Amino acid sequence: MRQKQSKPRLLQAMQDAFSLPDLRNRILITVLILVIFRFISHVPLPGINTEALSSVFSSNALLGMLDLFSGGAMKNFSVASMGVYPYITASIIIILLVPVIPKLQAMSQEGEAGKNKINMFTHWLTVPLAGLSGYGQLILLQRTQVQLADGTTSFVVGTTTPLLTVTIVLSLIAGTLFRVWLGELITEYGIGNGISIIIFGGIVAGYPQLIQDAFLARSNIPGLIVYLVIVLVTIVLMVMFTEAHRRVPVQYARSVFRGGRMYRQAGSTHIPLRVNSSGMIPLIFSMSIVLFPGMVASYFDKGTGTGFAHTIVTWFSPSTSPGGFYWIAYFLLSVGFTFFYTIITYQQQDLPGTLQKQGGFIPGIRPGKNTASYISGVINRITWAGALFLGFVAVMPFLAQSVSNVQQIQMSSLGMLIVVGVIMDTMKQLEAQLVMRRYEGFIK
Repeated sequence: MRQKQSKPRLLQAMQDAFSLPDLRNRILITVLILVIFRFISHVPLPGINTEALSSVFSSNALLGMLDLFSGGAMKNFSVASMGVYPYITASIIIILLVPVIPKLQAMSQEGEAGKNKINMFTHWLTVPLAGLSGYGQLILLQRTQVQLADGTTSFVVGTTTPLLTVTIVLSLIAGTLFRVWLGELITEYGIGNGISIIIFGGIVAGYPQLIQDAFLARSNIPGLIVYLVIVLVTIVLMVMFTEAHRRVPVQYARSVFRGGRMYRQAGSTHIPLRVNSSGMIPLIFSMSIVLFPGMVASYFDKGTGTGFAHTIVTWFSPSTSPGGFYWIAYFLLSVGFTFFYTIITYQQQDLPGTLQKQGGFIPGIRPGKNTASYISGVINRITWAGALFLGFVAVMPFLAQSVSNVQQIQMSSLGMLIVVGVIMDTMKQLEAQLVMRRYEGFIK
């Protein structure tokens, strides 16, 4: 008699997850908050010419990156146009200030209490950053004049009164803080990292447009196949490098009392040093810097096709940069910022000091400076692989379009990296929840 075929592992794990009331509630809360997040993205601010606004975003790569973090809300100029970008900027600033300011460095070593204080400073810093960003975006849109499809020209935002300007800026600040609050609700009551899932939801919401763009490229079937293969290979590499790590063996000497006498026992474990410990931060830094000169120069470009400002705009634009200068700069900056951010993170963790305090040591390496030099050497070597990987991810859209000759699809490598990272992190958290309850999870 044949045994009944068991369900696929993924379907069985999903069934197990929804059979547990607390885990099912966490999943439903996460989905509900994402629905609220998408509704907020479509609450518009007054005085916007939507046709002109769409034209601006299609021609400005920096605004496209900011729209990535707003979940499409910036294209609609909704109350949530800033998304969580000011919060991310504030977090990066605080991270960079921690090793520089002694008080912040001391707080970072105070455990959970110090972490909460630093998180509070991050929230405070988010408010002025959101206000400045919102006001800057409003002024930029008020000064931006575009030509519409019917041949007429129009400003994206009309003239506003001082009271209306203050109302719009306060609404943008409130929208940012509301999204940050939604993200923290997901972190506390849902599944996964809330801020990352909010960004993830915005990116995924734009994927139907990518499917439509792929349909427009159906006349070049071989090129479309090549493009999709490059995207799939990139996703596989993202998964591999996200999980890749080097295990550094560590031994601990423990004292145990038996029969009134003290004995020394040795326990062994390892420190997992990630190949790509900086995540997506270097790509954000690099894209911001490489797009900044072109954005500033665009304010002074008179649209005549000549002049220094027009030259800067041309060189620092992804689509018009001669000789791939934009992409070369993006690649080099990504590699450089990967090392920079990894070194800062390593200094904050102070792994050699922590090992020495806990009585741990690396076999064959003396504690103290020798341990610090050894760990630094290992991190520098494996970071080369992570840095080159992020450099490849940065220029993947350019390589895919050049090889396949498919120009209709505008795939964001940064968005892909965020999506892959969030999916893997969320699956691991679900896996941990299922394993604690003695169910098999998603990962074999």
